[in-house]
Amino acid sequence: MLESVRHFIEENNLFSIENDPILVAVSGGLDSVVMLDVLHKLGAQVAVAHCHFGLRGEDADADEQFVRKLAKQYGLPYFAEFFQTKAYAEQEGISTQMAARFLRYRWFEQVRQVQGLAYIATAHHQRDEAETMILNLTHGTGLAGLHGIQVKNGHIIRPLLGLGRDALHEYLVERGLRWREDDSNDSPVYQRNLLRHEVLPVLREINPNLDQTMHGTAERVGGAEEIVRRYVEEASAQARRDEDEDEVTYLNIATLQKTAATALVLHEILRPFGFSWLVVKDIVAAFGGESGRKFDSPTHRLVKDREQLVITPRRLTQFGTFQLAAGQTDLLADGMRLKAELHDDARHFIIPRSKSTAALDADKIKFPLTLRKWQEGDWFMPLGMKGKKLLSDFLIDQKVPLNLKDDVRVLTSADGKICWVVGWRVDDRFKVEETSERVLTVQRM
Repeated sequence: MLESVRHFIEENNLFSIENDPILVAVSGGLDSVVMLDVLHKLGAQVAVAHCHFGLRGEDADADEQFVRKLAKQYGLPYFAEFFQTKAYAEQEGISTQMAARFLRYRWFEQVRQVQGLAYIATAHHQRDEAETMILNLTHGTGLAGLHGIQVKNGHIIRPLLGLGRDALHEYLVERGLRWREDDSNDSPVYQRNLLRHEVLPVLREINPNLDQTMHGTAERVGGAEEIVRRYVEEASAQARRDEDEDEVTYLNIATLQKTAATALVLHEILRPFGFSWLVVKDIVAAFGGESGRKFDSPTHRLVKDREQLVITPRRLTQFGTFQLAAGQTDLLADGMRLKAELHDDARHFIIPRSKSTAALDADKIKFPLTLRKWQEGDWFMPLGMKGKKLLSDFLIDQKVPLNLKDDVRVLTSADGKICWVVGWRVDDRFKVEETSERVLTVQRM
């Protein structure tokens, strides 16, 4: 088995046995005990890490003592951490299993960085992979869920993923290794255990080689996912435009419609924004409909606006009214920051071309300036245009998407006149002219 693991490590370019120090996650169970022994016998540079989740009382204490002694037998560095798992789960509103997973991987990474180790090895094998794939399929998943557990994911490696559990058990018996059994593996409370003890045995009656079959499927799905990933990247590069300053993403509908499997491509593009598959299907169905249709994810809003999709973060705070006093240089208002600067010599001042900076005649302004959300009925005199214009009409002319209109702010003089539609246009009445003596610049940061 040693040579099989060595070949798997080399074939998947997991790490250099001679040069890369590895943090090995050891629970004390059969799988992790075998992994520790195999890596040690292969000559890898190894340190041992054990997590005590505070969930199993004396049994968990015994696990920690067992792993501590095991590390000492091998003469290896040993790290252990005690977690308040239930308290963390309640604090974050997540399941105990999710809390344990987050806590252990966060701690593993901390140890890896502090100790200058290259990778973190976990003892997942083919049976774990099969369980993960079927569990993901049961809940609903995309390609990422169908390829199961990744052999290598950043600094996480799984050197036993090419082996079945029977092979691990045979190795353990041959080597005369001892291990600890976790009683929670038999608890029907956990979905994975229900799948392991009730569902998979039936599937193995149909296919005795289920684990190997699922592993092969995972490898093929992983290859297909890479092809899809490259195709999505190309499609995204053509259809997508980001304006980082305003945290806005635009997607061209016509370009998206030219792609194969449009909904799948769009779902992959929108995955980082939190949109589900069912919502993405509704978005695609709305491509030919009227503008203004809104779609929300937990973190973002998407609006179908004419020929494009517009994605913005959801604003969870109510924007109020904020004032900038004379001499004040900074104003922070619900995530928007304005920086004001007075220039005493207008003759040598060069007006910035950026829409994020307004250059105003300082002597035409009356302090305090007020920053507020625009309102129906607001009007101003846009720079470069004659006469006054309703701000609502101005935003339509500028083709400002619906979800961006909600974020438009105006800066007004103490007499109520709009000086600047922030990020869009200065009012002509406050523009810098040849006769101006002082300039106030207000920049949106």
